[in-house]
Amino acid sequence: MNAPAKKEAVVELQAKDLNGNGGIFCPSPVAGMKIWNTHPRVFLDIAHGGGGAAKCPYCGTVYKLAEGQHVQGGH
Repeated sequence: MNAPAKKEAVVELQAKDLNGNGGIFCPSPVAGMKIWNTHPRVFLDIAHGGGGAAKCPYCGTVYKLAEGQHVQGGH
């Protein structure tokens, strides 16, 4: 018997949630995660080349910009 598929967690972000490099770290307090009891910290690039979204390679959480949110251009 196969186990039911685990539902993928999706965290909707506001542009203000991103750091100066246009990304976010997972685990993230924005996702309601406690940093001390999860996986190693990884940077996820939301603004550049990810189409406004990125998936954590450890826990599978998807971080994406909310509809209508835009990241300000850098240099």
